[in-house]
Amino acid sequence: MTKRRTLTTAFKKKVALAALRGDKSIQELGAHYEVHPQQISTWKRQVIDSLDSVFDSKSDKRKRDVDAEVKDLHAKIGELTMVNSFLESVLKK
Repeated sequence: MTKRRTLTTAFKKKVALAALRGDKSIQELGAHYEVHPQQISTWKRQVIDSLDSVFDSKSDKRKRDVDAEVKDLHAKIGELTMVNSFLESVLKK
């Protein structure tokens, strides 16, 4: 039984970029890199689908980070308010 090849990310990137360039057909690239053409098409599609995230503005990423941090801080404020109320009620007794 033959062992499956483990392909590196750098190799996949190189093949997908070659497919995007369009100098050679998918079949020619498959023969050259010894990879099934369907796999090359899959990698090419993955690269195209992920292009949106490449061009997201940094402000959008920062906004998501800030929103997550605000949510965490609100949760912490709620927790501290509950602890404070509990301690006040215990001390009054």
